Amino acid sequence: MKITPDWEALVRCIRREGTPKRVHHIELYLDAEVQDAVSKRFGLLDGLDSADPLFTLKRSFRVQQFLGYDYVRCGLDNVLWEFRRQTATDTAELARTGGRSYVDEHTGPIMSWEEFERYPWPQPSQWNSRSLEWLERNLPDGMCIIGSAGFAHFAEHLSWLMGYETLCLALFDQRDLVTAIRERLIEIYRVMLERILQFKRVKIIWGSDDMGFKTGPLISPADLREFVLPGHKLMAQMSHAAGHPYLLHCCGDIHAIMPDLIDDVQIDAKHSFEDTIEDVVAAKQRYGDRIALLGGIDMDFLCRSDEAQIRQRVRRTLERCLPGGGYCLGTGNSVANYVPLDHYLAMLDEGNRFLQAV
Repeated sequence: MKITPDWEALVRCIRREGTPKRVHHIELYLDAEVQDAVSKRFGLLDGLDSADPLFTLKRSFRVQQFLGYDYVRCGLDNVLWEFRRQTATDTAELARTGGRSYVDEHTGPIMSWEEFERYPWPQPSQWNSRSLEWLERNLPDGMCIIGSAGFAHFAEHLSWLMGYETLCLALFDQRDLVTAIRERLIEIYRVMLERILQFKRVKIIWGSDDMGFKTGPLISPADLREFVLPGHKLMAQMSHAAGHPYLLHCCGDIHAIMPDLIDDVQIDAKHSFEDTIEDVVAAKQRYGDRIALLGGIDMDFLCRSDEAQIRQRVRRTLERCLPGGGYCLGTGNSVANYVPLDHYLAMLDEGNRFLQAV
């Protein structure tokens, strides 16, 4: 379906300013393998040079526009972090070349004050805004930039820099070191957001920071309030001062800190939902009078169900969540390369058809 992008309507929907005229789609990201598969199936790579330094960005733009999104998600380039990673074989249908990597939970590059001092922290002088500049010049009028990508990982980077096990121990016996890392992260992301907000086509800011697992937060609510939420509060304040909503992607059961996120941090929307924790319809009933809820078509469901089941669930979700605004359709997390491509496309298509059928 041909969809005319309308970022202003997307923002109104996020701000809960009435039922939108059409369904707006939103995703934290589409895996590169998914973008590649969509591009090849629908001939979206014509005229693009794979050797172009901006090839990946231009492909993302074409895919987002073709699929009916109102935005492209983008941040600063060359923001380099050093982590300790492990690699496993990728068994997805659209398998990732070189396997799937993940951060080591046991150790990290900063496990002592000496390593803190030696760590090669990202330097603003090395960052560049080439991708944002290209989008600023080339996005059609109806599309905007969501400032995001490698951004606002306060809880995640505490864990990734120290190793989750080391972080848990340090919260008891090296809290001064945890505090120092927190302060460094806040300053890095403050400078980053200042630069992102200079671009006029940036209309939404989206932080991404997993804080929980299936049955609770990864560290105590009190420690999240001390070491993580102040960073997001600053990001929200800066976004609001610029007139933009602040969205938060956060996986896991974080019910214990949702009042903090809504009332103190003042997020405008929550993303990432898993049926085994709380489905998005229940979340909309619980929080929908205060924030927007985004996505929520469960990843496991999307992988295992057939097309008819997917379309039925999309319709049921939209019937419950779309009235009054405050809901955008999408997966429970992201369009990972293990999600069957036709299942994802069926979700999009049913969303596009929804208001035409009611």
